Amino acid sequence: MARTGRPAAVVELSEAEREQLLCWSRRAKSAQALALRSRVVLACADGLSNNEVAEKLQVSTSMVTKWRTRFAARRLDGLVDEDRPGRPPSISVEQVEQVIVATLEQTPRNATHWSRASMASRTGLSRSTIGRIWRDFGLQPHRAETFKLSTDPLFVEKVVDVVGLYHNPPERAVVLCVDEKSQVQALNRSQPVLPMMPGMPERRTHDYVRNGITSLFAAFNIADGSVIGELHRQHRAAEFKKFLITIDKQVPTELDVHLICDNYGTHKTPAIKAWLARHPRFHMHFTPTGSSWINQVERWFGLLTEQKIRRGSHASVQALEADIRDWIDDWNSHPRPFLWTKTAEEILDSLARFCRRISGAGH
Repeated sequence: MARTGRPAAVVELSEAEREQLLCWSRRAKSAQALALRSRVVLACADGLSNNEVAEKLQVSTSMVTKWRTRFAARRLDGLVDEDRPGRPPSISVEQVEQVIVATLEQTPRNATHWSRASMASRTGLSRSTIGRIWRDFGLQPHRAETFKLSTDPLFVEKVVDVVGLYHNPPERAVVLCVDEKSQVQALNRSQPVLPMMPGMPERRTHDYVRNGITSLFAAFNIADGSVIGELHRQHRAAEFKKFLITIDKQVPTELDVHLICDNYGTHKTPAIKAWLARHPRFHMHFTPTGSSWINQVERWFGLLTEQKIRRGSHASVQALEADIRDWIDDWNSHPRPFLWTKTAEEILDSLARFCRRISGAGH
């Protein structure tokens, strides 16, 4: 006879408990951990088995078992914090909810975000208690990240086009990610840099002298990671046309050339369109507006900045340009392509989930 295991705890809710759980699960700014636990209990109360709840909410069965058991034993208080040895908790679920709601939905009178001190003053709890609540529910008021959603009406079509080239590049063709790193400054510190010593990092003055700028035009080959680079003192359509001529000379004539670039005006001037019309092996693919992350050359620019430019000191533009050329030559001696893994469908699904998550952020 097969073992059936320990029977799952029966979950029956009072009207007040159901109302509170629905409130926690539906509030747009509730802490996600508490919202998920509330949805688990509500599903259990609907008579679903642990496996059915796990499949419905896309969580593990052990997670459902844990919160079903915790709720059956301690009701609403059981969803707030883990059991710990020692004295019983000195704060109630209502106090915890007060902290969470205030953190997510309000700001202090004289600041843009809460600190442990200001939240402790507001709620009457200790700073350490505020810190534990924030840690348990993954709240970090001191941190802020940036994002930007593209408003390009052809966003989907462009993502599918560009990512399609990454995953299935055409035969007898080269795919190049093209962009300009404009206005790269030749900066020199106002005093000599002090070298690193045991127990002491490299030190440099916070101020610097500007010695001019240059612009780097680059084409990153997605197949082998090699780069065609060219430096110009100006950043106009005329310089971009010169760079296209350089690409045309360096790519074997029997190959088509697919260029992935952004929507900068210099890429679409009448002169550029006329040049492309005279060179039919060139095909332009534009990334969505405000979506530089999809262009692989931007990742390469990041490596150049991190490894050579940011901490470099250059007394002249010529010195800066020489360093950049040397870095490109070294890169091309052992080029490394980037591995693009996400499909267009995965990118669009991820964006859709993000939009749903932030859709109630202003309410």
